Amino acid sequence: MPVIEELAQEAAELARWRQDLHAHPEIAFAEHRTAQEVAARLAGFGIEVHGGVGKTGVVGKLAVGGGNRAIALRADMDALPMEEKNSFAHRSRHAGRMHACGHDGHTTMLLGAARHLARTRRFDGTVYFIFQPAEEGDGGAQAMIDDGLFERFPVEAVYGLHNWPGLAAGTFGVRAGPIMAASDTFEITVTGRGGHAAMPHQTIDPVVAAAQIITALQTIASRRVMPTEAVVVSVTQLAAGEAWNVIPDQAVLRGTVRALSPSVRDAIAPEITRIAEGIAGALGASARVRYERRFSPTVNSIAEAEAAAAAAEAVVGPSGIVRSLPPSMGAEDFGAMLERRPGAYVWLGNGPTDGGRALHSPLYDFNDSVLPVGASYWVKLVEQQLPVHA
Repeated sequence: MPVIEELAQEAAELARWRQDLHAHPEIAFAEHRTAQEVAARLAGFGIEVHGGVGKTGVVGKLAVGGGNRAIALRADMDALPMEEKNSFAHRSRHAGRMHACGHDGHTTMLLGAARHLARTRRFDGTVYFIFQPAEEGDGGAQAMIDDGLFERFPVEAVYGLHNWPGLAAGTFGVRAGPIMAASDTFEITVTGRGGHAAMPHQTIDPVVAAAQIITALQTIASRRVMPTEAVVVSVTQLAAGEAWNVIPDQAVLRGTVRALSPSVRDAIAPEITRIAEGIAGALGASARVRYERRFSPTVNSIAEAEAAAAAAEAVVGPSGIVRSLPPSMGAEDFGAMLERRPGAYVWLGNGPTDGGRALHSPLYDFNDSVLPVGASYWVKLVEQQLPVHA
C-alpha cells in the first residue's frame, strides 16, 4: 500500500511547484498570482476552471463517466503577513509576507492529485478541486460559500487537509467529531473617572476594574463550563493610560475565545458580559462588551472521517494512521464548509518541529518529502468514494 508510483516519480517537480509558491507568497484576498498559477495548471490538465469564487478562489471541475455523485477537495492558498527568516533559495521574495503555515504545500498536493486524476480517470462521478483564499483569519471559506460555492458546485461531501508539524512525516491524524476549535474575539471597554494617580480616592479607576475582570474571566473555564469540555478564554491585550501619574478614564481589554462544542461556544459571550458588567459596576465603573463570532469549530462527520482514514490507509498502511491525537484549540475556517456539507479534515505529518518547523514560525518550511503522500491520499479518496463499477 505505497504512495502512488507516478506521484513518487514526480516528487521533484512537485517540490519545484511548491517552492515557487513559497517564494511568491500572497496574503488574504490578494492571491492573484497564486490563483493564476492554479487556474493555468488546472486548464493545462484538461480540467474545467472557475475563477473569482469568493474574490480570488478557484474551483476546478473534473467529471468522469456517467455517475451523478460528486465530492469536493479543498486546499488553502494564502500566506501570512510576517517576515521570513530562512536563508534558502526559495525564501520569500516579498518583505512582510511568508508561507509559514504550509498552504503552498497544500495547494501543490491538490494540484498534483488533480493532474493524476485527469490523466488516469479511474473514478466515476465529479470531483471539485477547491482552492480557497484567505484562510488565515479573513474568512475565505465563508466568502466562497457566500458566492454560491455549494449551489454552483453541488457536492455530497467536502474534505480538507492540513500539514501538522510534530506528527511523524507522512503519517495521518484522523478523528471523527471536533478536530479544530471555534475562534471568536471580544473587546471590553471599561469606563471610569480619571484623575491624579496620587489622589485615587477622587477617581474611579478603570485599570483596577480591568485587572479584576481579567482574573474573573478565568472562572468561565474553571467554574462555568463542565470540566470535560474544552474552552479557552484568553485576554491578549490591555490598553490604558499614557502617563505615569494619571489614572485614565478608560481601559480596553481584547482577547480570544476557543471552544470545541457549539453549545459551550454559545454560552461564553453572555458569561463575559455578566462578569465584565458586574465587576465594573461593583467598583463604580461601567463596561461595554463587543463580541464577534468568527470561525465555527471544525467537526468531522463519522462516515466521512472513516472514508478519510480508509484513503490514508491505502497510502501509508494502518500503522501510518494516528487516531489518538487530541483536537487542537487552534481554528480553521474549513468548519464553515463542514456546517453545510458532511466531510472530514485530516492532519498530514510534517515531521519534527526542530529548526523552526512549527506552524507560523518565521523559520517554518513545508516538508517536500510528504508532497507525494498528500497527493496520493487525495487520489485514493476520490477513487474510493467515486468508484468505477464493473
